[in-house]
Amino acid sequence: MSSTRRAMRAVPALALAALVLAACSTPSDSTATPDGSTESATEAAETPAADETSDEAGSGVVEITDNNGTYEIATPPVSVAVFDNRSFQTLADWGIEPTVAAVSLMPSTVTFANQAEIADVGTHNEPDLELLVPADPDVVINGQRFTQFQDDIVELVPDATVLVLDPRDGEPFDAELKRQVTVLGEVFGKQAEATKLVDDLDAAIARVKAAYDPADTVMAVNTSGGEIGYLAPGVGRTLGPVFDILGLTPALEVEGASDNHQGDDISVEAIATSNPSWILVMDRDAAISADDPEYTPAAEILESNEALAGVTAVTQGQIVYMPADTYTNEGIQTYTTFLNSFADALEAAK
Repeated sequence: MSSTRRAMRAVPALALAALVLAACSTPSDSTATPDGSTESATEAAETPAADETSDEAGSGVVEITDNNGTYEIATPPVSVAVFDNRSFQTLADWGIEPTVAAVSLMPSTVTFANQAEIADVGTHNEPDLELLVPADPDVVINGQRFTQFQDDIVELVPDATVLVLDPRDGEPFDAELKRQVTVLGEVFGKQAEATKLVDDLDAAIARVKAAYDPADTVMAVNTSGGEIGYLAPGVGRTLGPVFDILGLTPALEVEGASDNHQGDDISVEAIATSNPSWILVMDRDAAISADDPEYTPAAEILESNEALAGVTAVTQGQIVYMPADTYTNEGIQTYTTFLNSFADALEAAK
């Protein structure tokens, strides 16, 4: 690592504060993203304070806040590690290639998923975190499945800034998605690109809200191993927060529901009895087992099930599927793509 980088990371906060001359802040697409052309008022995104100045080499210093505290970072970072699934697509779209990453967790839809020059620590099951040491990252974007290794990462690369931007409990999920890309935009000098991601999500949400009739009931499920799992409003994995964001009317609420990644057990009879007007679906296996001969697509599980044949969502063709890579690509682009697909279906049903 160059002495310039090491010196910048070691400058005390008071010295850095003396260097800061200007302050700036900005508000806070998975494959085949819809154009999101519908205009809407952009909801205010939660935006961290950011101070920035440029030195003779064209770099600067930004102050950002993540889940654990406030940091001053030399920007743009020279070496980056990324272990958070929600950040893969964003960095790829912005042309920011990490030196080390959880490549084995990346869906093939992320452009640098198969680039051999990126050191792959593997999955969260038995990661080779020692690869961080020769990569000498300035910034580590941690989170999701790798959150459990936070202390190990800090110990291995003590000079790096380890950022965690996972959605925080008790905070609106859409605001948390926007917060994440806004912070990353500050770190990588991609404020305009981050703002566009925020605006695209807001526009997709506005489209759904404008087209949705609260008299229509909604159920969210996922499929895994040929089985249907119930995703509870508010707490269910991936689709649970959508009920709160959009103000959807649940077709069924189950006491003691969890955020289990396979969903909660539910019988097809319970689905049929609740008779949802719409069914929202995440096909978990599509992201991790699509090449398995035993894999059964969610559409086949739901639409050919005799017990569900009379359900309104089935008879009216009102089943909306999340992008196939969702389970390993749960960032803001994936939600924007899905919400636009939901809006398309709602508008077509009117």
